[in-house]
Amino acid sequence: MQPIADLYVDLAARIARRLGSPRVRALHLPPPGAAKEAEFCALELYDGSIGFSYIQLEGTEAPLRERYGERGVSGMDAVTLARGFAGGDPVARAIGFAAINALSQQLFTRANRAPPASGDPLGAIDPRQGEHIGMIGLFTTLIPAIRRAGARLTVLELKPGLVREEADLRVTLDPAELASCAKIVSTCAVILNDTLDGVLSACRNARYFAVVGPTAGCVPDPLFARGVDTLGGRRVVERERFLEAFRGGGKWGACTRRYVVARGNYPGIERLLAVP
Repeated sequence: MQPIADLYVDLAARIARRLGSPRVRALHLPPPGAAKEAEFCALELYDGSIGFSYIQLEGTEAPLRERYGERGVSGMDAVTLARGFAGGDPVARAIGFAAINALSQQLFTRANRAPPASGDPLGAIDPRQGEHIGMIGLFTTLIPAIRRAGARLTVLELKPGLVREEADLRVTLDPAELASCAKIVSTCAVILNDTLDGVLSACRNARYFAVVGPTAGCVPDPLFARGVDTLGGRRVVERERFLEAFRGGGKWGACTRRYVVARGNYPGIERLLAVP
């Protein structure tokens, strides 16, 4: 099976050709230490399209700030940055995926197929009473909705300090504990750290798999081909307010629109690229 990073780099090249080789306006970075608002960078193209990427994986944030800053990529071809996603450098992978997301957002706009707004942060997994839900990456803000539904939750984490067990919640380091989960909601970091195929294998018994988060702004074709059911991302809808909040370390969620793309309502990359 072709690595998903290679598939996304190939798609980025096709999208860039269709859009006339978009260039980068700026790389926006939050101030260091701005709590949860500092987990992402935002790459902006000249048309205003913005793609996010998670920067708190090991070996990413500090060298990214040192290497690029906010103006270090200004004027570059977005596809040049996107190619870094297929390499082994964590900084290049993070910036590369932000570029892939930004190109995807511009294509959605160009094809007049911007994903419809959805207030569902769980990627439409629709937890039910008595179900066993799996979560990859501890989304503390999503736990109450799962508990209210009466489902129990097993969370796969990489950080030993987060491991714990409660009546309806178990946080574990062992992917095998996801084997009995009916539905899965996953952070998009599994694409950035190249663990997607491993977690999909661990969750092979699940009947529904969603990937969610601000970083999930890419076209979903390679994910859908691997069995992912929905992709839940964020789209910036108020640029000026977003940039002011983002660069100041404030809350910026209200300047974005959450959306969910499902396999059943997505037209596919070929149709998006074919729009005149």
